[in-house]
Amino acid sequence: MITEEIKVIGFDADDTLWVNEPYYKEAETAFIRLVSAYGVERDAAAVLYETEMANLELYGYGIKAFMLSLVECAIRLTKGTVTSDTIAKILGIGKEMLQRPIELLEDVKPVLEKLSPRYRLIVATKGDLLDQERKMTRSGITAYFHHIEVMSDKKKKNYMQLLHHLDIIPREFLMIGNSMKSDILPPLKLGAYAIHVPYHTTWAHEEVDEEPGAERFHRVEKLKDILKLIPPVSVR
Repeated sequence: MITEEIKVIGFDADDTLWVNEPYYKEAETAFIRLVSAYGVERDAAAVLYETEMANLELYGYGIKAFMLSLVECAIRLTKGTVTSDTIAKILGIGKEMLQRPIELLEDVKPVLEKLSPRYRLIVATKGDLLDQERKMTRSGITAYFHHIEVMSDKKKKNYMQLLHHLDIIPREFLMIGNSMKSDILPPLKLGAYAIHVPYHTTWAHEEVDEEPGAERFHRVEKLKDILKLIPPVSVR
């Protein structure tokens, strides 16, 4: 069970607070349509994923990293024959993603309104700093959060650093998100609490087979259902 020890509740951003992965899927479809005109013989989606994984350590996460991988993938698929016009169109796909309005997911504002007077709320997300800051500003929900952390990655050591910064111990922290790999398993391994809110579309890199067995773990179908699990007490 989630106890009254909780002081800080962390929310993932992409596909937990607002729509994200479907835009990448749309961009990937547009990219494949562009390179298919060159008569490529390889599976463009598979090569793109392979390229992204190879670049992850260098570029990190986010739309800008995705754009660089799109360009590199186009060069690989076309064996260097891709034209500057096509490259420009690929860059245009990325720029359109960066400029998309933020679409909050269902129940986000009501949930934050309920929890913010009672708990310190934070955003714990990963990706490009500028892009994530831009999304937060456009979202209209910044005022609900005590702290916003854009992490280079979301592994156990990254959460340890975050908790140290927040001056709390693991059992005083609850993490909420859609990714088992990034939002759920690392906090649980630290001794924190976690609630999984699945999203209908998940990046292949975030998919894992591991199923948490910890009593500090819960799964809900909708974000509003977390309110049934969180103690209605003030810790401020």
